Amino acid sequence: MQHQEKHFTGSQVVRDIVIGMSDGLTVPFALTAGMTGAVNSNTIIITAGIAEIIAGSIAMGLGGYMAGQTDYEHYYAERKREYQEVERIPEFEKKEIRDILSEYGISEQNQYIFTDDLSKNKDKWVDFMMRFELGLEKPELNRARNSALTIAMAYITGGLIPLLPYFLTSTPISGLYFSIAITLTALLIFGYYKSKLTGQSPLSGAFKTAIIGTIAGTAAFLIARLIT
Repeated sequence: MQHQEKHFTGSQVVRDIVIGMSDGLTVPFALTAGMTGAVNSNTIIITAGIAEIIAGSIAMGLGGYMAGQTDYEHYYAERKREYQEVERIPEFEKKEIRDILSEYGISEQNQYIFTDDLSKNKDKWVDFMMRFELGLEKPELNRARNSALTIAMAYITGGLIPLLPYFLTSTPISGLYFSIAITLTALLIFGYYKSKLTGQSPLSGAFKTAIIGTIAGTAAFLIARLIT
């Protein structure tokens, strides 16, 4: 029988979706809940909600882009430094390879054999040091752009869910009741599948995500009520 590895490999994309979706569900939900406690107009809530979703998606997307760009620049700055080190202090770098191998229980004889073979190819040598010495993986091509788009779209998708009922109801309080129902449902589903994909307890993840959204929305509503 052929063995199939069942490791999850889409961690970066999932991370971006989680970042955008979790904030997209909770922040606009808290905003609409808070405004429901302060104003008596669905039009105002919808206008404010759309403005927040647009601003939030841009801010979150730019944050994702900057984070991705920083990772890219950091990786290649370290890679350039590593090339300089294997040129200037090759024996020290070889010792670092042997030190890494010793941590994995490789015998001293095999450490020297492996190091001598690896050091014949500087590109592979640097690749090894980047991964096992510095713990850095090569960034994907267009990672910053893709991260920005994924986070922004996930934020917009999540943000429209709590806002949608206000388009379909005549009063803010009616909109809030429906918003609570569909947002909590969305949070439970989102938390469940997010946890399942990342190897955590799906039920625990679902309830944790829903609780966070509930706390945010309740706090916003009560504060707005107290102020007004």
